[in-house]
Amino acid sequence: MILITSAQNPRVKDALRLRDRRHRDKQQRILIDGARELERALGAGVRLLEVFVCQSWCQSPEAERVLQAIPGSGVELLAVSENVFQKLAFGQRAEGVLGVAELPRRTLEEMALPENPRVVVLEGVEKPGNIGAVLRSADGAGISALVVADGRTDLYNPNAIRASLGTIFTLPVCAATAAEALDWLRRRGLAIYAAVVGGRLAYDQADFRGPTAIVLGSEAQGLSKAWSASDVVPIGLPMRGAADSLNVSATAAVLCYESLRQRRPGISP
Repeated sequence: MILITSAQNPRVKDALRLRDRRHRDKQQRILIDGARELERALGAGVRLLEVFVCQSWCQSPEAERVLQAIPGSGVELLAVSENVFQKLAFGQRAEGVLGVAELPRRTLEEMALPENPRVVVLEGVEKPGNIGAVLRSADGAGISALVVADGRTDLYNPNAIRASLGTIFTLPVCAATAAEALDWLRRRGLAIYAAVVGGRLAYDQADFRGPTAIVLGSEAQGLSKAWSASDVVPIGLPMRGAADSLNVSATAAVLCYESLRQRRPGISP
């Protein structure tokens, strides 16, 4: 491989533009930064187009596995110097590999659910880090799918990918409008629980044992009126201090794991 030593290289500049949502939308491409994230994207069948490699920083087993998997896959490897990779990477967690991939596309109708699913819906969330954190909790608790409804950031923002540790590629996810998501949940017969401040039903009294959807809104604005329908049950978490709510990712973790707890044999809400 020819070593790229300048951040003014056209391939490097094209990749850097993908930090901007406008360019991600225009090119229909995304950045995947990090060895675990790339490994999980490869395992999920995401189509990688090129991978930038800083060999001196490829120290982790995940980075080694990524580099072993790429030859013969048709993905172009581009060697870059440390100073160029620092420009490409996010924050201080430079792991020596960063990929450019086609934007994954999945619609609600393409989301395959198991027999007794648990689905998380995030409406109007603005911070990509929160989306990533919720994905990690959903993945850990065995949630079946996640829908970002009326998102105020794009689902595959590089920070969302990084915060999810690549679980955004292993968990079925898609973006939709709130109306589309609500209609989809209804047609699949899921019980819908919406986390709201002062919800009349305590979260541990909700019955998550059957097909269930857990809906969470943004910290600034909460949920829209779409989720105040009669078939949507508002649930709440007890708040014993001065604050009236938790961060959306913390709330998601509590509810995802409560739904998992209820599905253990002999447990009832």
